[in-house]
Amino acid sequence: MADTSDTRTPAQIEADIRRRREVLAETLDEIGMRVHPKTIVGDARAKVAANIDHTVGRAYVQVNRVVSEVRAQFVDEDGAPRLERVVPVALLAVGVVGLLTLGVRRRKG
Repeated sequence: MADTSDTRTPAQIEADIRRRREVLAETLDEIGMRVHPKTIVGDARAKVAANIDHTVGRAYVQVNRVVSEVRAQFVDEDGAPRLERVVPVALLAVGVVGLLTLGVRRRKG
């Protein structure tokens, strides 16, 4: 059989009880803060913000990659424009803008 006798004095027992109550009070305060609606909402907002930041970062990298690829099509290694590709695209852009302008003028008139 185990020895269940306690050799502590009543003052030591009371001090232990006081310490336990303080620890329990701190734990209950912490639990209360964790389950408080404002804390839960704040944590959820932080998680959403982190996910948005991550998504935006990935989108930025993807857009940067596409821009680099397009730039490589119109600029050579030295940084000079590739006229054989720039001129046709510029003419196409001018043609599209001209057609849109004519279409708007016809609708008004």
